[in-house]
Amino acid sequence: MSEATARFERRVLVAVDEGEESMYALSWSLRNVIFQNSRDTLILLYVKPPHAVYSPLDSTGRIDDPETPGWLISGYLFSPDISAAIEKYSQEVADCVLEKAKKLCKDLQNVMVETRVESGDPRDVICDMSQKLGADLLIMGSHGYGVVKRAFLGSVSNYCSQNVKCPVLIVKKPKPSAGAGK
Repeated sequence: MSEATARFERRVLVAVDEGEESMYALSWSLRNVIFQNSRDTLILLYVKPPHAVYSPLDSTGRIDDPETPGWLISGYLFSPDISAAIEKYSQEVADCVLEKAKKLCKDLQNVMVETRVESGDPRDVICDMSQKLGADLLIMGSHGYGVVKRAFLGSVSNYCSQNVKCPVLIVKKPKPSAGAGK
C-alpha cells in the first residue's frame, strides 16, 4: 500500500451512548470529519456500565459477614433469573443505541462501519479500546456539565482527552437559544 493511500484510511472511533449528545457528535462528525470516499473505518463503541459490586458479598453473591444483621441474610442478592434479565436489558439498550447510530451512517459509501459493545467503566474502556483498535481519532459528545457537576460526577470526555494516545475531538451540542421558540 502506498503512503498516499494509507493517509486516507483512518480508523475513527466514536463513543456512543443513550444521550442526545453522543448522537449529535456522531452526526456532526459525519458532516465534518468522515468523508464519503475517504475509505475510513468508522468504529461505533457502546460501553455497558458495570454491574454493581458489593464488597460484603463473596464470589457466590451471598452475604458472608457474621456481623450482618439476620434480616439482611436472605440468600442471594440477585437470583440468576434477575441477573439474566438485567443482562438481557443491558444488551437490548446497547443494540438499540447502536442501531440508531448505524441509521445515521446508512448513506456512507466506501466507509466501513464497525460496531463494538464492551462492558466496564466508560472512561477506562474507551481509553483501552482506542488503543487496542488502533484509533487515529476519538470522537465523543460532551454533556456540558458545569464545574460542580463535573467535580462530583466526573467527565468521561475530559478523562479520555487526558489519557488517550490519539487525538480526541469533543463535540458539544449547541444549547437552544433563548429566542428559538418564539
